Amino acid sequence: MEQPEQNIVTGLQQSETAAPPQAQSAPEPHAQSAPEPQAYSEPGSTVFDAEKVSCYYGSFRAVTDVSLSVYENEITAFIGPSGCGKTTVLRTLNRMNDLVPGAHVEGDVRYRGASLYGKGVSPIAVRRNIGMVFQKPNPFPKSIYDNVAYGPRINGEHKKAKLDEIVERSLRQAALWDEVKDRLKASGLGLSGGQAQRLCIARTLAVEPDVVLMDEPCSALDPIATSAIEDLMRDIKSRYTIVIVTHNMQQATRVSDRTAFFSVLRNEESDTRTGVLVEYGRTQQIFEDPKDPRTEAYVTGQVG
Repeated sequence: MEQPEQNIVTGLQQSETAAPPQAQSAPEPHAQSAPEPQAYSEPGSTVFDAEKVSCYYGSFRAVTDVSLSVYENEITAFIGPSGCGKTTVLRTLNRMNDLVPGAHVEGDVRYRGASLYGKGVSPIAVRRNIGMVFQKPNPFPKSIYDNVAYGPRINGEHKKAKLDEIVERSLRQAALWDEVKDRLKASGLGLSGGQAQRLCIARTLAVEPDVVLMDEPCSALDPIATSAIEDLMRDIKSRYTIVIVTHNMQQATRVSDRTAFFSVLRNEESDTRTGVLVEYGRTQQIFEDPKDPRTEAYVTGQVG
């Protein structure tokens, strides 16, 4: 079982070298009247390229016709009202929806040029490269050390010196090392909410993913803990590509490079709601000069 998964990951990585994905033109901000307009660097490599993606739960279409590209070493935020499909789209990026009975995806999601939903691609191998941090902190009922070392051990690393190195590096990256270095054998369940979420981030980073997906990682945290997580995201984006779902528009403006606004199409006859991508662009453009009136109504608080 182990070897095929490793081969699939290698294949995904080789795809980047052999046939790099075509970088799409990134939407640039509209000219602003501010005296010092922000200068943007060119986007990095395309990490994800979603094309006409629709997500279903059984026969119900939860999200329809989403097309967007996510770029390397950037933070991309998904915003929008409840029920618009933000988390559903996020979960397509590492095939977490595969765990939901009856869920399936139409369209194409490419990761560094290789189809995530191609024949023979292992979801487990995908998730090794594309980690996820969930809405509520979920430490394992293990020590702080064993929480972080769990993934490397599953992947075959058992040398204590190497595990010690991984645990310290991951906790430092998650800005938690100084707070827990003297109690690594204590239970991860005894940490505060903010510390527990940073522990979960450290656990994700310990397997050295390429991408970190975050599903409302600060929704259960107080402002101080939220600030610590946001600082952490800004710090690690030079090493990872981050995609975050957030209900907090201020958070999107503070941390993200690009923002995708999702909304809901409602079928009055069947009383069903289907998520749709309304607008995607540089975060400053989305919040200061939105092109779609639905985006403007949402970011200015006219609708919620």
